Amino acid sequence: MRFSKILAPLMALPSVLALPEAPKNVTSVGKPLHYAMMVFPGFQALDVYGPLDVIGSQVLMLNQPLHLSILSRTLAPVTTVPQKSPTMNMTHGNFGTQIMPTTTFKKVLAGKKDKEKGDIDVLLVPGGAATRGDMTEEIEFVKTMYPKVKYVLSICTGATILARAGILDGRNATTNKRAWAWATSTGPRVNWIPTARWVDAGNIWTSSGVSAGIDLTFAFVEHLYGKEVADYTSINLEYPRWPGGPSNDPFAAVWELEKVGVATATVTGRLVECSLSLGL
Repeated sequence: MRFSKILAPLMALPSVLALPEAPKNVTSVGKPLHYAMMVFPGFQALDVYGPLDVIGSQVLMLNQPLHLSILSRTLAPVTTVPQKSPTMNMTHGNFGTQIMPTTTFKKVLAGKKDKEKGDIDVLLVPGGAATRGDMTEEIEFVKTMYPKVKYVLSICTGATILARAGILDGRNATTNKRAWAWATSTGPRVNWIPTARWVDAGNIWTSSGVSAGIDLTFAFVEHLYGKEVADYTSINLEYPRWPGGPSNDPFAAVWELEKVGVATATVTGRLVECSLSLGL
């Protein structure tokens, strides 16, 4: 009963009275053109492919092409299968997929950029089991790149990489609710908001667990191009946009995060009730 009551609103799709038409005259002038997705062994597949599908669906509506880079430590294929590590107490199978990086952290930091793609505008950081392991290179890359990009977007426990890089200090942020106790411990100076599907903190956006990255990306598309473009993309992908906005987070209740002390914080220009992390 608990899950049916919480998730029932997600099943309600808006009725379509007429065939949808693609928005016209959508300009990408002054908007981000070069997106870069960080990957590492043990990344969460949906954290990567969900947001990329939403972003990639804009290309036919824009008057300039979008570019994508896949960033990793090396150019070797990167698997979603978590790697064995002394810092991770997990039993791993071999079920997963691989993605091919297009460039490395070192090349980007050395200023070796693709002339066609230009500078990276938006850096996306996924989560996954690997974020509990050695993320030294990823953390240093985010720390160095943050002043050079227009936006940083994190999905799920990818927020822990941002937190350890120090770029979330003093900011509002959210992360995976199931992993809340561990994830929030990585950023003691971060204003962690447990009752948030995603948080817009200016040039840094963070989202809750796994599928929330898709919802964050739709909100980001609306931020850049307007609601009409985001809604049309949602229809094309046959994915209902998250109801109730960023502060509608039923999973905080599922994982009993509402049982900690109450405070007030801002999710995206609006006051919402949230909780202070007490080290759960």
